[in-house]
Amino acid sequence: MIMGGTAALPAARVLLGEHGRDGLAKALPGELAVHRGIGERRAASVSAAFELGRRAAAWWPEPGWRIRTPADVAERLLPLMGHLDREELVVCLLNTRNVLLGRSTVYVGNLAGSPVRIAEVYREAIRRQAAAVIVVHNHPSGDPSPSGDDLRITADLADAGRLLDVELLDHLVIGHDRWISLRASGAL
Repeated sequence: MIMGGTAALPAARVLLGEHGRDGLAKALPGELAVHRGIGERRAASVSAAFELGRRAAAWWPEPGWRIRTPADVAERLLPLMGHLDREELVVCLLNTRNVLLGRSTVYVGNLAGSPVRIAEVYREAIRRQAAAVIVVHNHPSGDPSPSGDDLRITADLADAGRLLDVELLDHLVIGHDRWISLRASGAL
C-alpha cells in the first residue's frame, strides 16, 4: 500500500525477497531504487514508513514517567536499540522515587563494542542530581547474553555508584527482540 496499492505488489515482493524484513528496514532509499519497478519516490516512501514505525515503537515518555520494572525501560528501548549496527550505551536518570529525570546516550561504539569510562556514565547523573541510574546497552550481534566485560563493567559501575551515592538500579543488555536484566540474573 505504501508503494502505490496492488499495482506495486510484484515490486514489493521483489524487495522483500531480496532484502528480507530486517534488511529492508535498514536499506537506504538509493539501495531500494535500483530494483525494477521501484523509483526514487517509492523507495523514499518505504524508507519513510520504516522510520516512522521505528519512531512510533520507540516512543519515550517525557521526564516525570515512573519506572516500576526493568521491562518498563527495556520495552521502550528495544525497538530503538535492538537492531543497531553499533553498540550504544544509554543512561536513564532517576530520582528517589524512580521517576525519570532524563536519559542520555553516553557512548556510540563500533561492531565490537565500545570502551566504557565510568566517569562518563555518571557525569550527567551528578550534574542532574539523580539518585539512581539504569544503564542500557545493546549487542549488535543480537544475542543479549552478557559478556565478561559486561559483568566487569557492571561491578565497576556499582562500586562507583556507591562512592558517588548514585545507585545503579540495573544494567540491561538488549539484543534482537529480547533483553536481559543483569540485576535479575544475579550479576548486580
